[in-house]
Amino acid sequence: MLFGKYNFRCCFQSNARLPAYKGSTFRGVFGHALKSIVCALKRRTCDQCLLKTQCIYALVFETHHAIPPPQDSRIAAPPHPFVIEPPTTKKTDFSEGDSFDFNLILFGQVNRNLPYFIYAFDRMGRIGIGKKINGRRARFVLTAVKQDGHTLYSGKDQRLHMNDDFPRLTLKQPEKQPNPDGSRLKITLKTPLRLKYQNHLSAELPFHVLVRAMLRRIDTLLQCYGDQVPDLDFKGLVQRAESVRIVESESDLHWFDWERYSQRQDQRMLMGGMLGTVTYEGALGEFLPLIEFCEKTHLGKQTAFGLGKIQVKKV
Repeated sequence: MLFGKYNFRCCFQSNARLPAYKGSTFRGVFGHALKSIVCALKRRTCDQCLLKTQCIYALVFETHHAIPPPQDSRIAAPPHPFVIEPPTTKKTDFSEGDSFDFNLILFGQVNRNLPYFIYAFDRMGRIGIGKKINGRRARFVLTAVKQDGHTLYSGKDQRLHMNDDFPRLTLKQPEKQPNPDGSRLKITLKTPLRLKYQNHLSAELPFHVLVRAMLRRIDTLLQCYGDQVPDLDFKGLVQRAESVRIVESESDLHWFDWERYSQRQDQRMLMGGMLGTVTYEGALGEFLPLIEFCEKTHLGKQTAFGLGKIQVKKV
């Protein structure tokens, strides 16, 4: 699967006030900016638009209208082909001249449309973000876009330097090595993780619930945006995951309530999820490829907002 992680570097042109968690703010204004520059039939909704299968906005934000689920699959709706990783700071007040970074992750062929995303974020800076101060939202300038330390775009000369050699993300095969029952992994939930188990949002994270979520994430991404669908033993992996234990003394998961306002639905929406750390003990070796894949792609619900970012450490 084509996989790009792009670092956007920006600088505020005025004072700014942002929420502690900035994923909703960035995602909302980004969607508005992208639609304003690519939408050809502005009075049509995406589901009724003749161009929906060719439109980058529909592909990114109205994915279920632009891409039909793969045939003979269990996918109800294709996942969005992007994740916005907002600034990690909980700082809410910024001054003119302050810099900030965020990451954009793209899956599949949408990587080839990176110039549209760069232009949309540049326009987003002119629209402004955050709460209004003195009647205006904070504006910013996009100074650079980088990938693995290489500059792809410079705001100074407004030139784009791209090639067709996009990185790829593959699901590794489990390493053939001893897999002791007593091995441990510590997983940190960097942003709220929202998982449904038995049709309810889970406030706990047994290992088999995490594995179910990882399998869903990997399967849907690779079916919709990958070159080859992996042959995963869903049933067997879940069954074996049930024997992995949580080390209670080294875990501190807690629920984090987060609220966002949806302009499209004109209502406030609860977006709470799990945060903290959880340590697992057991035969973990065959699950490492799943964890390492999802460490790069996020998992769970509302990943487009940056939710579901995990970090793994062997202990």
